[in-house]
Amino acid sequence: MKKLILLTMIAGLVLSSCAKKSDSKKVKIGIAKIVQHPALDAAEQGIIDVINENGIDAEFDMQNANGDVNTAAQIASQFKVKNVDVAVGIATPVAIALSTTLKETPVVFGTVTDPVGAGLVDTVEHGKNNVTGMSDAIPTVEHIKLFAKITGIKTLGYIYTSNEANSVSALELVKQGCQEAGLSLVTQAISQSSEVKQAAETIINRVDGIYLTTDNTVFSAIASLVDVFGRAKKPIFSGDVTAAKDGGIFMASGFNYYKAGRATGEIVIKILNGTKPDTIPVRFMTDPSDSDLLIDLDAAANCGITVPEEYKKSANMIFENGKLTEK
Repeated sequence: MKKLILLTMIAGLVLSSCAKKSDSKKVKIGIAKIVQHPALDAAEQGIIDVINENGIDAEFDMQNANGDVNTAAQIASQFKVKNVDVAVGIATPVAIALSTTLKETPVVFGTVTDPVGAGLVDTVEHGKNNVTGMSDAIPTVEHIKLFAKITGIKTLGYIYTSNEANSVSALELVKQGCQEAGLSLVTQAISQSSEVKQAAETIINRVDGIYLTTDNTVFSAIASLVDVFGRAKKPIFSGDVTAAKDGGIFMASGFNYYKAGRATGEIVIKILNGTKPDTIPVRFMTDPSDSDLLIDLDAAANCGITVPEEYKKSANMIFENGKLTEK
């Protein structure tokens, strides 16, 4: 009789354990990016890694809008139907689409340059309703001054996406940087990645070099721009280091997008642990360890530029003889 009772108790515990496992619910996390390119892919991976490392049983719904705002809106609607627990929007157009459609679901934006200007939040001190996230604002004015100092250029080119809020906001900083550095500015607006090469060819004979902010549409077709400026032997300065790792971009300075993704993922963790989005401030990548400096000596030689030793020493990435070396 005692043996029968013991077996019954064990069977009950096993059934109870199985029931708990079957009842456990995966957390549904929707992650959407505006377009596929190395920087946003790195941010996406950072988000996933942080969530997995924190032991969360998550089901990821990965989506790519392929540079189309209408597709971004469709993805937002899909996330609503699927009832995701948290929706993450990588880049401004996707973040706006998610925040417009999802009014109850927490929305976390990542790599948004000007979240206030985009209407995602009213202040960077805290989130707005169900929305918060991290900003990839970069020191554009300082970048342009450094570019002018090292290269001696007189006229700067800038290609930007006219229907992407962060790129339009960045244009004002580019204008300010040119004014403070004493440079003339030539701009060319685009609306999709297929226009990048033509835009580069349109301005190439009117500029001495080009500056790139974190414009996702431009970076999705960066190879064509690098080709145009490389053949013309004119330098490129990029605010995104990821795109410069394959060579052809004279100088790049900016934060590490994988780390930015991890910072975005940490916000998701806070929300899953019960913190309300409207109490979480916008996250900025301000620690020096979050930033990288890459100098491409091959591109410098092609453009006839001599890079001062002080900048070579301060760079944590050097591209030379077709190879990237990280310090």
